[in-house]
Amino acid sequence: MEELRVLKVVKDSAVRNRTQAINQLKALLVSSPAQLRESLTGLSNPALFKACAALDPQASAVHQALSLLAHRIKQLSAEATTLTRRISAIIQAHNPQLLELTGVGPDSAAILLTAAGDNHDRLRDEASFAALCGVSPVERSSGKNQRRRLNRGGNRQANAALYRIVLSRLRWEERSRAYLLRRTAEGKTKREVIRCLKRYVAREIHRAIASAPLPVPDSPAA
Repeated sequence: MEELRVLKVVKDSAVRNRTQAINQLKALLVSSPAQLRESLTGLSNPALFKACAALDPQASAVHQALSLLAHRIKQLSAEATTLTRRISAIIQAHNPQLLELTGVGPDSAAILLTAAGDNHDRLRDEASFAALCGVSPVERSSGKNQRRRLNRGGNRQANAALYRIVLSRLRWEERSRAYLLRRTAEGKTKREVIRCLKRYVAREIHRAIASAPLPVPDSPAA
């Protein structure tokens, strides 16, 4: 779990810095000389970065800046790819069942495994895992209205990972799309349906984690 945590921190940093470099490159293009700007207009991101990396740094300060940013983007992309492969390898070695679930990628699996590892002593059943991830239902019923609201507690990174999994399933999985249509026809809002789906996904994730129990740290000697 500690390996996953460290690698995820470094990967997130690489992704943030790559996004920042991309934004800087595109902002610089807006104010670049017209001839240079027009020659790069309309290119896809990969083609744009390749073209900027090939610019002659000696031509002007703008050419040099664009070239440096493009090389930085390439380096950070390579770092993120390498770290993703390493994270995937660790998960495959410990709990490959997680990556077999629809919508669960290496990043989401790493976050959920880390959350479970940090709280192994609290995970008694799937309900406790759902509470840990902030997807256990919270009552907000009044009178004849029976409703539950989103839970804003728990591990927010784990909650966000479940949210991304649900969005992926709503896009690619027919079962989840059919559930959304059925429950919205019954009067539920999309937010409420997503909350329900996050709870179901938490159940699947807990089963996958339980199928390969996390090692329990040794108790300190008395």
